[in-house]
Amino acid sequence: MEDSYDCVILGTGLTECILSGLLSVDKMNVLHMDRNDYYGGACASLNLEQAFSQFGEGKCEDLEKYGRSRDWNIDLVPKFIMTKGKMVSILLHCNVTCYLEFKSVDGSFVYEKKKIHKVPATETEALSSSLMGFFEKYRFKDFLLYCVNYDPSNPKTFNGKDLKKLTAKQLLTSHKLDKSTIDFVGHAMALYLDDSYLDEPALEFVERVKLYADSLSHAVCAFKGRSPYLYPAYGLGDLPQAFARLASIYGGTYMLSKPFDGLVLDENGRVAGVKSGGETARCKKVIADPSYFPDKVQKKKQIVRAICILDHPIPDTGDADSAQIIIPQKQVNRKSDIYINVISHAHHVASVGKYIAIISTTVETSNPKSEIDFAVKLLGPIMKIWYSVLDLYEPINDSEKDQVFISKSYDATPHFETVIDDVMRLYTLVTGRQLDLSKVIPREEVAD
Repeated sequence: MEDSYDCVILGTGLTECILSGLLSVDKMNVLHMDRNDYYGGACASLNLEQAFSQFGEGKCEDLEKYGRSRDWNIDLVPKFIMTKGKMVSILLHCNVTCYLEFKSVDGSFVYEKKKIHKVPATETEALSSSLMGFFEKYRFKDFLLYCVNYDPSNPKTFNGKDLKKLTAKQLLTSHKLDKSTIDFVGHAMALYLDDSYLDEPALEFVERVKLYADSLSHAVCAFKGRSPYLYPAYGLGDLPQAFARLASIYGGTYMLSKPFDGLVLDENGRVAGVKSGGETARCKKVIADPSYFPDKVQKKKQIVRAICILDHPIPDTGDADSAQIIIPQKQVNRKSDIYINVISHAHHVASVGKYIAIISTTVETSNPKSEIDFAVKLLGPIMKIWYSVLDLYEPINDSEKDQVFISKSYDATPHFETVIDDVMRLYTLVTGRQLDLSKVIPREEVAD
């Protein structure tokens, strides 16, 4: 290790790798370490043998049943990318798409009225959808047009409504939408985890619906998709590596299988270095995932996940190779939604004819596994299932005082919007300025 760095980053999760790339582009001298021997940290993608080992089962004795281990890339964190979302903005800003291949997700579905329904992707689908009655479809269309056309800089689009004062519930009531429509709009389009948004100002709600609609429109036009989501071929594990390549081009140094043995502090209690295996890397700042500093974080919630291997598509999804299924809280008498993300051999993450379905939700009881039993049953026969219950952490330290900047754990949301919010938060704390996503790093600077 060199004697001195501007910043040492601990952990190669997506948040940390994005920051490594951004700070390296900013001409900071960055050392990036991980005690694991692979990229991705808590959001890694594992081959089949690694997955069996990860969940404490040792070596898989029946690989022929599943196909070759290297054909599998099993995500530990299930998330899709909104085509017009913040993750795409970061990818374009850093110009790392040259390292990645994306495929559209076949469909977005919602569980309503005791059945899985496709969230309409076109006007034709909307008119034929069993989610809404005849007159409700036109009320929904009027509401959607209002959201899509809303422009905070153009009062003519407000229709006399102040969305900073009007609640989401009041806005929805003014459009005379029924409870079932409100349920799928709030949870399958605005992607809220629970119903607390209904009592909040409507502005964010409208912006979320607009993001969904704009992403869907872009996916249909650019990718001939039938949902607003994209997914990287070969798994989410390629995302951290793409930003790691960017950092390396700009002088960032990466070290895997590197232990963390503590901090060196100056007389004021601020970071002066990082100790690792008898060596010390001098630095002014440290960025880390929560696992490196358990004394500087607090547990906020828990998430329960089930990773399932299937040999068939999910019933009632039209044999979709990939899908997102949202089970709104009210449909199963819960406080939080349940999410199912489905990918397959079509995305180079499974053997031919195999599917990966990942179920996740926020824990509400002392028996987390039972909270997702309903979703597990929707999948049909399951070849293999792994359960995990994960703590979600947020930093509680004074980063200005100690210069240790800690990311948040990956939450239950099925997209990357909150991850990028955390990246932006940390970037501002570390650099003292906001990230300008309007600029794009020239492709010739990031190409190998």
